[in-house]
This record gives sequence, structure tokens and C-alpha cells, in this order.
Amino acid sequence: MTLLCADIGNSHTTLGLLDDGSVLDHWRVATEERRTADEWAVLLRGLLAQSTVGDRVSGLAVCATVPAVLHEWREMLVREFGTVPHVVVEPGVRTGVPVLMDNPREVGADRIVNALAAATMYDGPAIVVDFGTATTFDVVSARGEYLGGAIAPGIDISLEALGRRGAQLRKVELLRPRAVIAKNTVEALQSGIVFGFASQVDGIVARMVVELAVPAADVNVVATGGLAPIVVEECTAFTDHQPWLTLLGLELVFDRNRPGPHGGAGSGSGQVRMGGS
Repeated sequence: MTLLCADIGNSHTTLGLLDDGSVLDHWRVATEERRTADEWAVLLRGLLAQSTVGDRVSGLAVCATVPAVLHEWREMLVREFGTVPHVVVEPGVRTGVPVLMDNPREVGADRIVNALAAATMYDGPAIVVDFGTATTFDVVSARGEYLGGAIAPGIDISLEALGRRGAQLRKVELLRPRAVIAKNTVEALQSGIVFGFASQVDGIVARMVVELAVPAADVNVVATGGLAPIVVEECTAFTDHQPWLTLLGLELVFDRNRPGPHGGAGSGSGQVRMGGS
């Protein structure tokens, strides 16, 4: 089946058409909180019309970190895709990932989806670094448990903060500079962002591996997220770069909750347990 997956983040929404682990088509659009259900429907229909497989959608899986946008998506799903089975990942949806946190409901749906994908795709413990509005670090045990993680300011918002608070600083294109020791302000900003974030990632991952108390060679460290390409080549910690990790995880969640005789949900949208088996 062709599944439409949507990862609704704070800044961008990543959309993909998937079939059995293959990403057939994908788009990245701005997440606009003021966009209505009607506007989302027009946008989505237009994107699907561009794809050679856009007319084959037989299921939808959605996760979101923006409640206002998710509200509009729920309305759109009912009105525009009412006959298509869909799963919205939220507390109550079965993922099969035990969440070993003080309050499991605090963990963003996208982070649990990433953990599921990492546990399924890689052997042994894993650390997922997702470069989005925030840079998140999520740790998955060899048994597929979500152990916890860390959250740091994202690359874009850090650069924006510098531009706002620094009188002689401005936002620059995020490219690798010629050297760490920059000779002009633009490259100095690029050096601080690119090499600074790379060092942050390597440092936090190294500390996490120590706390896991396993050999570093046994830990899979996976980069994902729209901003990953900016720094992934400068990091020594990563064992893989999987840009579609969240979309692949959404496909896994949908399969676990697929309405009908082969899934966990009875009919309509999936409404079972996040963190359940």
C-alpha cells in the first residue's frame, strides 16, 4: 500500500509517500500555525497531484509537535480523507516502544517514532540526533526501550539569536568555512555554527555512550532532520545518516495500528497506546 506520512515539526513539515520501507516521493513545507484545514487540504492535494503515485494513497500516518496545526490536520483528515485509514501518533497509540521516562507523555511523538525506527533498523543500542528547530538526542536500548535524551537549541534559532542580539552580526548562509580560524565575520559565524554544533554533538554523544556503559563500537549513532546535512560530515560520532527516519518510523506505527483484521486498531483512526507492546 502507498502510505502518506507527515512529520509536523515546529518550523517545517516533512511529507512522504512510502511503500514497504521505500520513500517514493517527499516534500518539505513550512509549518504555518495560522494555516487552516482548508489550506492544508489544498496544499496537500497539490503536492499529491505532482507525484506519479499520489493517487494511490491508501493510508495516512501523522505525528506533530504543534498542537494548533495538529488540530487543523485532524479536521482535514476527516473532511478530505474520511474514507482513508489514518493513525495520529499521540499518547494512546501503540508503538511497541517502552518509554522509561519520569512522565512518558512529555516525550514528543516524533522522538518516539524515531526511537521505533532506530530500534527496528539497527542492531544494538542507538542514539538518534535529530536536527530540527531544536537538536534532540534520543537514546534507545538494545531491547528497543526509550531511555531518555537531551535537547539543545537548534542550528537555525541559534543563528537567529546571534543576529538579533549582536549589533554587528547578521544571518549568513550555513556553509562550511575555509578554516576554523576565520578571517572575516561571515566565515567566523559559519565556523562557530558548523564546527561548534559538530563538537556539541560529538561531546554529548560521547557522554551518553559512557552512561550506557557499552563499547562505543556497539552503539549506532544516527543523524536525521532537515538541518543534518549542515554538520553531519563534520561529526565523528555518526555511523549513519538517515534523512527519512521519522517517516519510516511512521510507517512502522501505522502497520502496528492498521485498521482491519491485520492491525491493532478496529476501524477508523488508530487510537491505542503509545509505549505499549
